[in-house]
Amino acid sequence: MKQDPGIPYHYNSLIDLHRMLGLPKPSHPLISLINNVHNHLKVSDLPDHHTSVFYKISLKQNLKGKLKYGQQYYDFDDGGLFFVSPNQVTSNSDNNDDHSGYTLIIHPDFLLTYPLASTIKRYGFFSYSANEALHLSAKEKETIISIFKNIDDELKERLDDFSQDVIISQIESLLNYSNRFYKRQFLTRKTVNTHLLQKMEAILDDYFNDEKSLVNGIPTVQYMADELHLSPSYLSDMLRSLTGQNAQQHIQIRLIEKAKEKLSTTDLSVSQIAYELGFEHLQSFTRLFKSKTNQTPLEFRQSFS
Repeated sequence: MKQDPGIPYHYNSLIDLHRMLGLPKPSHPLISLINNVHNHLKVSDLPDHHTSVFYKISLKQNLKGKLKYGQQYYDFDDGGLFFVSPNQVTSNSDNNDDHSGYTLIIHPDFLLTYPLASTIKRYGFFSYSANEALHLSAKEKETIISIFKNIDDELKERLDDFSQDVIISQIESLLNYSNRFYKRQFLTRKTVNTHLLQKMEAILDDYFNDEKSLVNGIPTVQYMADELHLSPSYLSDMLRSLTGQNAQQHIQIRLIEKAKEKLSTTDLSVSQIAYELGFEHLQSFTRLFKSKTNQTPLEFRQSFS
């Protein structure tokens, strides 16, 4: 049966992926490190849109030019690090025509019995979009490459009873360094991130002023991310780096501010205000308001009497 062209091709095994790339069988059935410099990959043979069961971490060493962040473009010269989670749809066009570097492919089963099997889900950058790559400095790139080389040595020369423990520790180091470097990236892009925060505030103002909440309900993180052309995870992490609060918390703060405005300047009932702000149930509105102010909406209104 032919593959439906509208359905992304799904890779279930490393053997299948290696075959499609024109590579020999992997030395381990659950993990592979592809050195894109030493191999002439048949990337053009890959399905344009595809998913897989694997975690994938790719270093593009010679990635240069411009990448888009929100509505802005940035120049960089020292390569980028990309993260893909299982079942995430990717496209060959996301590769920016650069295939030099390393690609680490990890089946989730390789992590079983290790804490990393669950903690890996805490690294939000696996949910970032391709245009939210980690842009590495030359020094940072050296650090990442050294870890890839350690993993490569284990897979090629030292497969024994200790190999999995060593490789797992190297993957943890890779993720922790990536977390550190992303935090640095948020800081070095503070100006544009502040601009994105201001734009988010303007979008929320328009949302409530145009009474979109009456039709669409409470604004969601996904809605805000779509409006800003970012992934929800990247938006939350970016905001947290600026203010210490994620995207959901920012939306809730604006909801409470708007609720306070209506409670103090209108004669609308509490239930009417809850409805206008997009709440389906008065109890949900009251619960959120009290959690943020230590007062019920009615108690807040009475304080102005």
